[in-house]
Amino acid sequence: MRLKLVSLLIVLSGLSACSTTEKPSNSTENPSSQSSSALSQLTDAQSMYQTALNRQGADKIQLLYTARDAAISEERWSLLENICLELEATPSVDQIQNKLYIALAQEQQGKSDLALEQLRVLEPELNLPEHKAWHQYLTGRVYASQGLPKQAMPYYFAASTISNDNNFSVANLNQDLWHSLTQLSSYALERFNRGSVVQQGWVNLALYHQVYLGAPVELHQAMNNWMRRYPGHPAAEVLPKKVTELIEVEPLTVNRLAVLIPQSGANERLGDALKAGVLAALDNNPLEETLFIDESLSAAEIALKLSEFKADFVIGPLLKSNIEKLSTAQTLIDYPVMHLNTFDGERVSQQHFFFALNPEHEVQQALERFLTAGYQKPMLLAPNNSNGQRLVEYFNTQWQRYSEVKPQVGFYASKDDMPKTITGLLEVDQSKERIKVVKSLFRQEVESETRSRSDVDVIYILGDATETRLIKPYLDVNVSTFAERIPLYASSKSHSKQIDRTDKGDLDGLYFTELPWMLEGQIKQHNLRQQYESLWPENADINQRLFAMTYDATSMLGSVKQLSMVAGKRFNGISGELSIASNGHVTRSLDWAQYKNKQIIAVDLATEQPIPLFMQSASGISSAE
Repeated sequence: MRLKLVSLLIVLSGLSACSTTEKPSNSTENPSSQSSSALSQLTDAQSMYQTALNRQGADKIQLLYTARDAAISEERWSLLENICLELEATPSVDQIQNKLYIALAQEQQGKSDLALEQLRVLEPELNLPEHKAWHQYLTGRVYASQGLPKQAMPYYFAASTISNDNNFSVANLNQDLWHSLTQLSSYALERFNRGSVVQQGWVNLALYHQVYLGAPVELHQAMNNWMRRYPGHPAAEVLPKKVTELIEVEPLTVNRLAVLIPQSGANERLGDALKAGVLAALDNNPLEETLFIDESLSAAEIALKLSEFKADFVIGPLLKSNIEKLSTAQTLIDYPVMHLNTFDGERVSQQHFFFALNPEHEVQQALERFLTAGYQKPMLLAPNNSNGQRLVEYFNTQWQRYSEVKPQVGFYASKDDMPKTITGLLEVDQSKERIKVVKSLFRQEVESETRSRSDVDVIYILGDATETRLIKPYLDVNVSTFAERIPLYASSKSHSKQIDRTDKGDLDGLYFTELPWMLEGQIKQHNLRQQYESLWPENADINQRLFAMTYDATSMLGSVKQLSMVAGKRFNGISGELSIASNGHVTRSLDWAQYKNKQIIAVDLATEQPIPLFMQSASGISSAE
């Protein structure tokens, strides 16, 4: 990190060589030997800054310049900002360069809103290509720091193109650009495969990275073709090391698989569903040997069985308590592992991954859908229990990143509590009270109709299948006929294949997220679905979802290494589109479906990664092409 900052210091300082105002030199002031001796004793940015505050003229400016360089080297970003603000009051300073320093300091401190505003104000003043390139690069860094690589890329590409066309480099740009680029899906990369030759070179390199990762011969040939096609490309700075790393990445070879699942006690039936998923996946990719171990055994007993079996990979356990048990004992530390649940503790190995049917994934997907569709005031309906409260809190926390409008929330304690909760949220009870007052003023019959609130533009139901079938009719009868129908969304908990066999009518119009495995027509493995139905026609919904999870966990064993190395790489499974985050957790993107005319149909609903609220006002910043 320190070496990177030194190079950043050199390049940023080099901008002043292109500026219209030069730094004052020592010869301008002719300081006395006593003064020079005193300055030489100042070795850190803070002492230089404090001394400069007591100086005047060119001597002060020179000392502030030196303190500024030292602050970058020392990574003292708040001090750098203060030094730059002091320099900003000096007319002879290159103000554009200095403002870029301020934006850098703010970005490094996490003051992304201030950095973006600084860059927005600065944009019309840019003339030199060096200033333009750094402006674009710093803007891209702000977006990337907020987990928005897709939004960062146009700025990174612009900075790379400008610097390449004008034959200079921008410190850390290539590394940061590559890091963000590898987080994009192949679909997103294809959309960027246009523009300048520099941009296309970056995109094609990333596409080769995804397509051929794990195929050393093909990757080596693709890289040779890329280098012939894009000679002198700025990616050459990161390419040699990356090529070596990528060619050395081979698919994980698993011959002996150990599976830790519940095989006794209250969760034995869940274990049966997990086992069935593993065995179904192994029908297509048979291994030398598979061993199923009861995860309720002691850590010592499990360690002995794994050692005797000489496992190449471990799937499981399912229960968090057993994951914690084995983590504490470090039983699995020497094995690559795909746990079947999330874990709040420390990840003890980079070879350990966590795959869970996490409802937060669906809440995030719904939230992003609402923002993409332009909904501004959502209403949430959830059971008044720990799960409902947790998911509502998660939605609220995430929503506040993107909107100032607070979602309306209704918790119901039971089915008898639902009507009161819904009428209260929709303010139908207030409408009824007003009608009652009006009727009391007249002797004759008064025609009336209740009105619901009109500001809510989407409703999200977080109840289970039974609760959703009770909630939906209440919503239908309590939304005013004078208002447009409010779109209704729900999570996969609202969908039950068992209940749907006899009851779909009450849910007409409802959108919901679901595993492809649970939707007719969304599974390419038709024979697998038919076999499952013939073997377990009455299996509970949770068993079917667990089956899909371990089917995918087993099927993607050969891709785990690549998925963990490339953030943008996806695995299309029967439990969703899967990827692996940097913390080892598998994230899921589910399918969208809708109840329509007593049928369930797949729907394609546009969903984009939203822009944080503080960045939405920065839309005036444009990237150069």
